[in-house]
Amino acid sequence: MSESAPTAGVLLVANKGDQTLGIVSPTENRQIAAIPEGGVTGHEVVASPDGQTAFVPIYGNSGVGKPGTDGQKIAVIDIGSRKVTANIDFDHGVRPHCAVFGPKDGLLYVTTELDKTITIIDPKTLKIVGTIPTGEPESHMLAISHDGRRGYTANVGPGTVSVLDMEARKTIAVIPVSRTTQRISISADDRMVFTADQTQPRLAVIDTQTNMVTKWIPLPGLGYGTAATADGKWLVVAVPTVNKVSVIDLQNMSVAHNIDVPAAPQEVLIRPDGQMAYVSCDSDHKIAAISTSDWAVKQLIDAGKTSDGLAWAP
Repeated sequence: MSESAPTAGVLLVANKGDQTLGIVSPTENRQIAAIPEGGVTGHEVVASPDGQTAFVPIYGNSGVGKPGTDGQKIAVIDIGSRKVTANIDFDHGVRPHCAVFGPKDGLLYVTTELDKTITIIDPKTLKIVGTIPTGEPESHMLAISHDGRRGYTANVGPGTVSVLDMEARKTIAVIPVSRTTQRISISADDRMVFTADQTQPRLAVIDTQTNMVTKWIPLPGLGYGTAATADGKWLVVAVPTVNKVSVIDLQNMSVAHNIDVPAAPQEVLIRPDGQMAYVSCDSDHKIAAISTSDWAVKQLIDAGKTSDGLAWAP
């Protein structure tokens, strides 16, 4: 199988400036469709495990912690027909942002910042079935352990990470990280959680056994989105302040490669076959496709304006 030809699937991208959901063909290396979200702005996207449906939380017209509209819906998009087929309504402004499918229960977990919660949705009925308090404001991004037992939120303004018991639906710890932090991801073995300090060019490594920051990894600039490879060897980090992607060797916990990419890289997605890392580049409306075999940029794919959130639909 070649690097440019995955077995199946499409790449989804949240085009904030266009207020559309882009569909990118990884074989053609181009955006083949842009689905209007209805005149509103979604920053992130997740695909259902069967690849048929995309869920786009409608955040609003602001950045985290900034004045602006308070989104209260999730757009439900049929990927095949390329249409919005439903909206999940929270009935009040919550600024829904990051959506993640539970790896074991199949439920949809969405950060709802203004309520200081994670909202739980049944993706079959599109009904809200519960919440998990985070104990902190601006719980912006969410990572869930591969066994589905723990959740971790990056709380931007407070500069903390909340540790959640996903089964008991409660907060079990709040970890101080920095004055402000951004984005979050988890290692393949669930032993480490990563979040980027927004005051210094460094990445925090949290030990999930002790729920403490146990190491700082220097970066060439302020970090942002991260994603770990499934083999446990690498962590790919977007570094928007210097227009680079850093690749961290998780054996020696240091940067092994720095890759030049278009302006303002945001989110990182590792393709399920492990052969390609996709990085959305906000300011240049591009997605960089980076081979994980030699860490070279293989393609620059045109996307919509201010492209950000990425998801894979199998």
